[in-house]
Amino acid sequence: MQKQVVFDQYSALAGNAELIDRLFRPLLARRMREKLAASEQGTDGQSIDLAREHFAVYVPADAPASGKFGLLVWISSFDPAGIPKIWLPVLDKHAMIVVTAADSGNAANVYSRRVPLAMLGYTNVTKAYPVDPARTYVGGLSGGSRVALRVALAFPDVFHGALLNAGSDSFGSAALPPPKPDLFRQFEEGTRLVYATGSRDEENLARDGHSRESARDLCITDLHTEEMRGRGHDWIDAATLDRALTDLSAPPTVDAGLAACRERRTREIDTQLHDIEALLAAGKKPEAEDRLQHLDERYGGLAAPRSVELEDKL
Repeated sequence: MQKQVVFDQYSALAGNAELIDRLFRPLLARRMREKLAASEQGTDGQSIDLAREHFAVYVPADAPASGKFGLLVWISSFDPAGIPKIWLPVLDKHAMIVVTAADSGNAANVYSRRVPLAMLGYTNVTKAYPVDPARTYVGGLSGGSRVALRVALAFPDVFHGALLNAGSDSFGSAALPPPKPDLFRQFEEGTRLVYATGSRDEENLARDGHSRESARDLCITDLHTEEMRGRGHDWIDAATLDRALTDLSAPPTVDAGLAACRERRTREIDTQLHDIEALLAAGKKPEAEDRLQHLDERYGGLAAPRSVELEDKL
């Protein structure tokens, strides 16, 4: 266990431009780029000064037979950078490194701190240790779990699974719009989500249910659930962590109905775009604008660039 670790390697993955393109729905991303371009920070800058940041890192003593560790980037709901001691035997069993940032709790800004800190933790660990890209995951607790879900959706070319401990959001919402098509395809085909919530945490069990339902509606099907029996709103326990890491490391599965689901989704997007164009042609600008904003939240990058072109006509 290493505490108070200071990293020094930056990455374009944590830069303002990259985060805007990946995390924000297209119409909002346009406004964010304009806002940053007018500021001193600029779209090419980074919001994190690594010299001021601290991380906790756990590295198992023994490397796996493959010579490459797994990696779990953890986003906590608390500010102290901590890794529960009860996890350590499980992390050793799975040869899993964990990295988590300090001052990245629920009070921290999601986009200027929590997400870039997670990406910088990933960058520095993968530069320092041999890590298996196929066993590279992001996870979190409560509000940190919700951020981890955003990260997994935005960076499916980096993370191949997400461990959602007592927190999730619905896909196709303002909080979780789909990214551009190439990234979303990678997410559909190569990212597994494991939900792990206490059986007494009724509020978040309900959120998990809505999250899974909305995922399937957008053709995301590689979903697993690990119940924590008798637990409330709490850290994932060692036994459930063991099962969750086993779930995450299993070969990815692609639903047999994925092609048909994608065709249905494309038809829905085309229909809604056509309806908005008809509203504009009829001079119903306020209604068209409202429908376009809803479309941008629901389908995000999947509706671009036509959604952006429609906004230019408003």
